[in-house]
Amino acid sequence: MLIGWKKIVVLTKIVPDTSAIINQVLSKNFEEYKIKEIIIHRALLSELENQANQGKETGFIGLDELKKLRELKNIKLIFKGDVLTKDEIILAKRGAIDEIIRNLALVENATLLTSDRVQSEVALASNIPVKFFKSIKQIKALSFEKFFKPDYMSVHLKEGDFAKAKKGTPGNWSFVEVSKSKLTDKKLNDIADEITSASRILKNSFLETNRKGIIIAQIKNYRIVITRPPLSDAWEITLVRPVKKLNLSDYKLSSKITNRLESRAEGILISGSPGSGKSTFAQSLATKYASLNKVVKSLESPRDMQLPPAVTQYSLNKASHDDLRDILLLTRPDYTLYDEVRNMSDFKLFSDMRLAGVGMVGVVHASRPIDSVQRFIGKVEVGMIPSIVDTVIFIKNGQVEKVYGLRMGVKVPSGMREKDLARPVVDIFDYDTDELEYEIYSYGDSTVVMPVKEVKQKEREDKRQLRWRLIETSKYFEFLFFTPTKKVEIIIDKVLISKLPVQKGKSLKIMKRSALGKEIKHAFRNRLQIKFA
Repeated sequence: MLIGWKKIVVLTKIVPDTSAIINQVLSKNFEEYKIKEIIIHRALLSELENQANQGKETGFIGLDELKKLRELKNIKLIFKGDVLTKDEIILAKRGAIDEIIRNLALVENATLLTSDRVQSEVALASNIPVKFFKSIKQIKALSFEKFFKPDYMSVHLKEGDFAKAKKGTPGNWSFVEVSKSKLTDKKLNDIADEITSASRILKNSFLETNRKGIIIAQIKNYRIVITRPPLSDAWEITLVRPVKKLNLSDYKLSSKITNRLESRAEGILISGSPGSGKSTFAQSLATKYASLNKVVKSLESPRDMQLPPAVTQYSLNKASHDDLRDILLLTRPDYTLYDEVRNMSDFKLFSDMRLAGVGMVGVVHASRPIDSVQRFIGKVEVGMIPSIVDTVIFIKNGQVEKVYGLRMGVKVPSGMREKDLARPVVDIFDYDTDELEYEIYSYGDSTVVMPVKEVKQKEREDKRQLRWRLIETSKYFEFLFFTPTKKVEIIIDKVLISKLPVQKGKSLKIMKRSALGKEIKHAFRNRLQIKFA
């Protein structure tokens, strides 16, 4: 909760600015001060209305504060000044409204209340009585922190339900209740107000998204998502924090993979399901690159990664993808950590930066390692994929479960026989064993992602079935034509399957008509060795 000034001061007449109204200092601490009259400039009301029309939560918070002030007893609430024009609203971000409110305080001989440091300094320079309060910075702990314990990954607050938490680590957690009573909409509203205020005041805190019904904020090391009606059926606040910070050495990677990550890999995808530990691994990788004197940047939404001071964190919500592309090309990073690659614009920016020569590390949601590569299909040409992604790291339950390498070549895809079917093929192989697992290639108008292991297994099963069919046919043939004058040997994979006796003068005719003749033709087509003796 916001706390007022350290000492009780008689403030007969005050003029609050936008920051004071949005922080809700007056309604929450009114009883501590002898305020007789509050003057609100209509420009402030216009600004709050404009923010609310844009769906920003701060607009609704400010309007709720004005409602609370009107309900207070023994106080005079007065609105003065002219309503802003459209041009003045546009200029609001440049300080136009702040100046209008300062002038009102000067004319009315009132005290200006603000939590904006710049507004306070300008008022002092202009000889305007001002009261600046740090409010939330004086609080030792935020109210929602009481729900957390050292081994809690996240806390989930829902209106009409008990507060709950995920206790444990990725892949090994349980859902536990952390409150004795059910949460009310007022309680969650107060926590949301506190989070909104803290995001503007506390260091390393940001308000990433502020739209109607939704707030996404980063408060220190807490990633917070707030939803309320009409977006959700009731108030809900989800708070997530990192449980443990790991180094790259803690993942016990083979020396072969470690050497690739440190030297050759420059198009890396870190994939896994939500909560599997992708961001934790990405943090450790970025920290490792920074320790190798590499210039590292990050693109995040929200900026929730715990990275060294040397790593600059950019917000995907505060600039366009084109602006971020220009910034990255001008700052020339060795590696850029992209958390998370979701939509078409993200894939395009990731691809453009990688093709420009910047090392890219992308975090992607995927239930299987191959799924992260498949996300690029249709967004870039198949032949370009190995130039954009050369390494795929799949995380499960907080550990590295699979590492794939990608390479480009021209060959006959697995499962095809004819040499004229050769085409460009993307090989996806297990980097530790070098075993080929998937092939990606174009077939007509389609793009095929072929699991090579399944193809080889099917080929082995087909050959095994063919052997049994030939053996059964040979037994029938041997019974029917028991006078041997010639022998037919059928060899599959250098293994002698049968020696078939053929009756003199009828062998060719019978071979064409009989089921055995069809099997031998089939054997020819499948490059099996047949000898006549």
